[in-house]
Amino acid sequence: MIKPGYDLTGKPIPEKTIQDQIRSALSYTCYVFRANVGTFKQGNRFISTGLPKGFPDLFGFRKSDGKMFFIEVKNVKGRLSPEQIDFGKQMEKQKVLYGVARSVEDAFKIVGVRV
Repeated sequence: MIKPGYDLTGKPIPEKTIQDQIRSALSYTCYVFRANVGTFKQGNRFISTGLPKGFPDLFGFRKSDGKMFFIEVKNVKGRLSPEQIDFGKQMEKQKVLYGVARSVEDAFKIVGVRV
């Protein structure tokens, strides 16, 4: 039997795969965007994405009412960084939807759409 969150070989499903599944599944009812945090090198220069540490992997809004959401994606073994924990606490004080998703089903619950 395959445990939830693991592939056929018994390895945890990568976060990138879960992100792609969530983006695809939510695309019918939401606009979803992928956020890259940090810096990258282009030529001889380092470029910052401009997003703060702890910013969630996915964000967007429901097509039905424009309600904003932020989703931090983790696989079954993934843990939140201190910055991600702090960002989550700040978002929970706002009138937005926020949560940690380890599956498409988790994302549906966070955003408030039916499976």
